[in-house]
Amino acid sequence: MFVRVWEYQVLDDRAAAFTAAYAPDGVWGQLFARAAGFFGTELYHDAARGDRYLTIDRWRDEQDWRSFLRAFGSAYESLDAQLEGLAVAERSLFEGSS
Repeated sequence: MFVRVWEYQVLDDRAAAFTAAYAPDGVWGQLFARAAGFFGTELYHDAARGDRYLTIDRWRDEQDWRSFLRAFGSAYESLDAQLEGLAVAERSLFEGSS
């Protein structure tokens, strides 16, 4: 299993749009689901800090993630640009295999 964990800071007025886009059935999950080896995405909202969210994207292995980027890189970049501004900050926390 290969996972990517991201942390986001989201203001209250953008929370609904962020949640819709980053939820398992949101546009990111729909894009990832087009590729082989995608096992799903999870979205978590921090109970102690309301502006903090985490996503966990799961892939069969790192090769499937890299294959997705090669096949869907332009769609990935386009969606990333389209959703720019939903989060005021974002950072990768972890990328690796079990």
